[in-house]
Parts: sequence; C-alpha cells; structure tokens
Amino acid sequence: MSVDKATVAKIASLARIRMDDAQLERMVPELNGILQWVEQLGEVDVSGIAPMAAVIPNTLRLREDVVDADPLTGGGKREDVLANAPAAEHGFFGVPKVIE
Repeated sequence: MSVDKATVAKIASLARIRMDDAQLERMVPELNGILQWVEQLGEVDVSGIAPMAAVIPNTLRLREDVVDADPLTGGGKREDVLANAPAAEHGFFGVPKVIE
C-alpha cells in the first residue's frame, strides 16, 4: 500500500490539519515509510506467542481489591447510602427522565 499526495491531503482534511503543498510533499514518503514498516511487522510469524499487555511481568503494587476490607468504607452500606437519596428505586438512585 502506498500513499500519494491526494491521500495525504484527504487525511489532513479529515484530521482538520491545514497543510500547504510543501508539507504534503514531505509527508508522502514519511507515511509510506510507516506503512512499509507496518507491513514488515505483519510478515513476522507470531503463532505460538501469547498476547501480552507489557514486555515485562508487572505486579500490582497496591493493596488487594477486597470488598469489606475496611469496615468504615467497605461494601454492605447500600441501605445507609440510599437513605439520603431523594428517590431510591430497586436499590439504586432514582433520577428524573431527561430524554423523552
């Protein structure tokens, strides 16, 4: 896949970026280089490699996410919270309808 000046102009228009002819001409080889690199990545055999979110193993350094871990701020306080609500419906805050 290659990009020409008209395609770069259309992309710039869609992105609401104003570019003159000199800038459009400079972007053509840059975008073509990026697309060639992406095509090169597509040729790499990745079968048998599990998808991952990071290249190094990460562990969560924060506390465990446990409900009722703190008796003051933990779960099980739905009724206490909803007691202050102007309108509670089925265990949730009731809000006025905004869309007809």
